[in-house]
Amino acid sequence: MDQVDAVVIGAGVVGLAVARALALSGREVMVLERAAAVGTGTSSRNSEVIHAGIYYPAGSLKALLCVQGRSQLYAYCAERGIGHRRCGKLMVATTPSQLAALPAIVNKARANGVNDLQLLSGEEARAMEPALSCLGAVHSPSTGIVDSHALMLGLQGDLENAGGLVALQAGVSQLRAVAKGIEVSTLDGTGLLARTVVNAAGLSACDLAQRTEGLAARHVPRAWFAKGNYFTLAGRSPFSRLIYPAPEPDRHLAGLGVHLTVDLGGQAKFGPDVQWVDSPDDFEVDPARGEAFYAEVRRYWPALPDGALQAGYAGIRPKISGPQDPAADFVIQGPETHGVPGLVNLLGIESPGLTSCLAIADHAVRLV
Repeated sequence: MDQVDAVVIGAGVVGLAVARALALSGREVMVLERAAAVGTGTSSRNSEVIHAGIYYPAGSLKALLCVQGRSQLYAYCAERGIGHRRCGKLMVATTPSQLAALPAIVNKARANGVNDLQLLSGEEARAMEPALSCLGAVHSPSTGIVDSHALMLGLQGDLENAGGLVALQAGVSQLRAVAKGIEVSTLDGTGLLARTVVNAAGLSACDLAQRTEGLAARHVPRAWFAKGNYFTLAGRSPFSRLIYPAPEPDRHLAGLGVHLTVDLGGQAKFGPDVQWVDSPDDFEVDPARGEAFYAEVRRYWPALPDGALQAGYAGIRPKISGPQDPAADFVIQGPETHGVPGLVNLLGIESPGLTSCLAIADHAVRLV
């Protein structure tokens, strides 16, 4: 059986960031990816937003790693010439209950170290975005967008320049803890013995953890799949910033509402919604879901024309909390948690995973 120092399973943005960090620390690293290209799952099917770190409970991994990762990501993109823009975001209140909850959003963000939010009246928000309709808003100037594909290529380039390797079409069937390390079995029958294994398999991470001999079942949460559908806007966007509906107080927050984002080419899209599905491979967008999008979007943009939304694409959030559960934090398990030497599991790495990727990588490397 061939031996390798470190194996990272999954070549999404988080897996590539972890592999890069390991390689830059002097480790021999191999990334195993079951698809024919890097980043074909959640990493390429999202809003490409650089989050500020507003919504997450104080002290949670999501809050800590988002705030840290945001700064790292902006610096990395600027250094490497990776396309990004700090365009800012408005969280808009269109109901009295949303309006009353805006100060709590600012306070929660402040507890997470996000100190640049501004409360706006409806008039002040419309002065920034004239097409907007709202009672009030919160402005987040640190929110931005990034070219996620260019980011992943940058991370892969750093990894390979440091001597690391990405193996495509190399799905992993099983892990097994043994005395000398962790045996990695691939779908084609290849076996590797690694001193360190990082499970960054995204939508398949919980499934792979269940197929890890020597890992107690109590350390593996149930996987849930929350599909998010996106619809693109025909024509030019009337907004220069991202527009998010403010959360309704006391409503379960599985996502951040049907928001408007733009990519670096100026294409506007709305989404994602939340559609609980059984399969992590269900990426079809039902055009009929667009009807509900019109009602949601017209809460803050009443002038959305009929027929302006076109079915775009879908992504799936790798959740570890279900429809009736409070939103779960990231689960980043090292040997001190589960007792398997050399193994790190990254479970439930949904949003803000893209924003947090460099910080997650640093955290994972510290565990091994």
